[in-house]
Amino acid sequence: MTIQEASERYNIPMEILREYESWGLCGEIKKIMGSWQYDDTDLKRLSLIMTLHDIGFESSEIEAYMRLREQEGTDAQRMRMLNQKRSCTLDEIHFRERQLERLDYLRFHIRKQTIDTNFKEE
Repeated sequence: MTIQEASERYNIPMEILREYESWGLCGEIKKIMGSWQYDDTDLKRLSLIMTLHDIGFESSEIEAYMRLREQEGTDAQRMRMLNQKRSCTLDEIHFRERQLERLDYLRFHIRKQTIDTNFKEE
């Protein structure tokens, strides 16, 4: 499958495919008649890359993760990377929850003022 076919069929942005090729991790890719050919192994790697992108990894972090994945005995390092991203995501969620609480507090006071004002007018 060509880069264009992979992009269209699996909805993978071309820049991610080019990045993948530039990392030199695509050992299974064959160059035929001037275009790269992706096989099932590449598509599995690209699926993982897309997952890492979706969970917020930067390109440099993805490359590091994928390079570690190619080596034996790197499970602990990759787990640390995932745990760090999880921790950062939880921190962001908690921050957003505090924002929502404050937003709801302000909304409550506006509604309360409106009810109090309407009650006084009656």
